Amino acid sequence: MAHSDVPEPAESPASEQLELIRTELRRAKARPKPKPMAEGLPVARVVVDKGLSHLDQYFDYAVPARLDEAAQPGVRVRVRFGGRVVKGQGRREGGKLVDGFVVERLAASDFAGPLAPLAQVLSPERVLSPELLRLCRAVADRYAGTLADVLQLAVPPKHNKPESEPKPGTPADVAAPEPGGWTRYADGPSYLRALADGESPRAAWTALPGPGWPDELARAVVAALASGRGALVVLPDGRAVARVDAALDALLGPGRHVALTAELGAEERYRRWLAVSRGAVRAVVGTRAAMFAPVTDLGLLAIWDDGDSSHSEPHAPQPHARDVLLLRAAEAGAAALVGGFAVTVEAAQLLRTGWARPLAAGREEVRRAAPLVRTVGDHDQAGDVAALAARLPSLAWRVARDALAHGPVLVQVPRRGYVPRLACGRCREQARCAHCAGPLEAPDASGPLVCTWCGRPEADWHCRECGSFKLRAQVFGARRTADELGRAFPSVPVRTSGRDGVLVTVSGAPALVVATPGAEPVAEGGYAAALLLDAWVLLGRPDLRAGEEALRRWLSASALVRGAAEGGTVAIVAEPSLRPVQALVRWDPAGYAGMELAERAELGFPPVSRMAAVSGAPAAVQDLLDLARLPEGTDLLGPVAVPVPRGEDRVDRMLLRVAPGRGAALATALKAAQAARLARGKSDPVRVRIDPPDIG
Repeated sequence: MAHSDVPEPAESPASEQLELIRTELRRAKARPKPKPMAEGLPVARVVVDKGLSHLDQYFDYAVPARLDEAAQPGVRVRVRFGGRVVKGQGRREGGKLVDGFVVERLAASDFAGPLAPLAQVLSPERVLSPELLRLCRAVADRYAGTLADVLQLAVPPKHNKPESEPKPGTPADVAAPEPGGWTRYADGPSYLRALADGESPRAAWTALPGPGWPDELARAVVAALASGRGALVVLPDGRAVARVDAALDALLGPGRHVALTAELGAEERYRRWLAVSRGAVRAVVGTRAAMFAPVTDLGLLAIWDDGDSSHSEPHAPQPHARDVLLLRAAEAGAAALVGGFAVTVEAAQLLRTGWARPLAAGREEVRRAAPLVRTVGDHDQAGDVAALAARLPSLAWRVARDALAHGPVLVQVPRRGYVPRLACGRCREQARCAHCAGPLEAPDASGPLVCTWCGRPEADWHCRECGSFKLRAQVFGARRTADELGRAFPSVPVRTSGRDGVLVTVSGAPALVVATPGAEPVAEGGYAAALLLDAWVLLGRPDLRAGEEALRRWLSASALVRGAAEGGTVAIVAEPSLRPVQALVRWDPAGYAGMELAERAELGFPPVSRMAAVSGAPAAVQDLLDLARLPEGTDLLGPVAVPVPRGEDRVDRMLLRVAPGRGAALATALKAAQAARLARGKSDPVRVRIDPPDIG
């Protein structure tokens, strides 16, 4: 047999097994080795930056040994979210890198599966303290929002340069201030003494008219600092912040407090925020976003002009600065000061429940500080040729003429764009629905009235106050006020402050200053007089707060006028018998707020009750309500169509009203329903807003 015909011997089983072992060894060398994990507390609980209701929870991640020291509670981290964890390899396949905060370190996780590791510690700076985390959680629950959304409002974006700068030293002690302007208030000096002694008094402060309120607010801050505690003041705009900032500089000197406003820029704002977070500064004044400032050992939380719409955050979940500060005061056991020239219904509710005490001056002091208020009603203008020709009644013209000899005159003209409401033609009481007390409108001139809340038609409306069946639409619009005043006073300069530019101050020289509400500049030495024109523009808004807002705007403008003892005069063109006008004449904002609160309690309006507005596509709104386990007794009002730009899809709004004490249950139910919709893949958004200020 030839050699080539001899068969090859078969490969033995031992050689096959050896080849398999070699193959596995090669694969093991190519496979990524698992990274060593931290030994002491190997688990980090993280809140991720995902503002979705069904993801509003903490997630556990493994802490690599290389990040053990840096990954402390409160720091920013980056994690891979989603995808699949590869068992035994300490890594995750797929998913996206998202930012988050370490909440705590744990010895073990209650999650049974493998944990993905932290990808990166973005900064060793502990920006999320336990106190700030508890506050953000409480705000999210209060407004049916997510923790991630609130954290975006509370913690500013990171900037490397401020974090790398040397940490400043601890603040020096501060001496208790003199009472100053607080002596004009019956309980003012005792309030300051209580703050300086470390107590926590809570007050609703009705400030006297005039320029003294920034100094008085600054003295309250200094009193809190004197007790070794911190203070936080939130104001409606940058102009108000600048005035209080200057008052604090005068009392404390520079560098003893910080002002937080959007005008600073992101980097400088973060630098100042870090100084507060590190405990180097214990006093903060700022606008709306400063409500979350991480002041150490809070002793005083104050808000000025809490009725201003600027205090309401426009981003989800849309918290109000007043509510956030009151939550912080209750959590920290700190003093609270809700102040302004006007008194909101919410402040009146705090007084009614005993949560706060009134802090106001006596009537004699009010008469000395407030200007003389004169009214011009429809009856006064009936035969007034000047009023018909120039929209400036003769009385107002004479007031302006006489005052211009002594200084500038402020003319407040409501901005355009407010929608008029329907009211009784005899007594001008707002026309409201007989079923839910919502405001009525007339979509069709020939059709019945329709409620803007529940959508029910009102065919046989009559006024509950006087019994009249006659309706009227309120007047609105400014109509060339500056030009008309220029013609009426040709030798006097006319300045404007409003949409095209807001003036901060004006000189004490004679001039006419035409300003929209909220844009009134401060005059050196005060205005000699003020004219409040077109009052029905504010009173005629289709809003639950129309009267309260009108009075607040009038008081803010009138407070810039000199006192009656110095000849200061205010002329308001409005029906004298109206309740807000009478409150202005008497300078009695607290009395007006008390009456408003009593009416709201009778009708079941906030703040006595809790309300939520749910808006979105009709099918989406109904889907959310079907999923929500609403508290027993929830009153459903609507749905009604919300006006949208031409060409856009229809949007419906449903109002939900619950009795006092059921607000937390309502927020929980709505948030759970939102989470259920998202978990089921429903992408059409539904907007939920708790206690909206524009509910009508």
